[in-house]
Amino acid sequence: MSKSLNDLEIYREAMRLGEVVWDWVNHWDFLAKDTVGKQFIRATDSIAANISEGHGRFHYKENQKFCYYARGSLAETQTWLEKAARRELVDAELGRQLYRDLESLRKRLNAYIKTIGPLSDTHDS
Repeated sequence: MSKSLNDLEIYREAMRLGEVVWDWVNHWDFLAKDTVGKQFIRATDSIAANISEGHGRFHYKENQKFCYYARGSLAETQTWLEKAARRELVDAELGRQLYRDLESLRKRLNAYIKTIGPLSDTHDS
């Protein structure tokens, strides 16, 4: 039987991380929001968006493809996090925690990608 999107821990975690980044950027000044902030939010939100788009696709290869896109968005998020940290836009300890959370999500996303296939029930809607 097919899993609901909300049954996927990686999706729920990606959604949570998107809200964390939104909350941070929401308090930045205009220049920081307009440059780093918008890109940081878009990259982070794209992780969950691509997981959900892949989950909604009929063929498992499409699901894999969108999970690869999610993995790329995760790497981009790490870049924006590093830029934000270097520009002192995020608290150093909070930044390190988010980086650890992203690394954990990356590992779990890689494991999920390996489960997607013709014998798996996770690719159907």
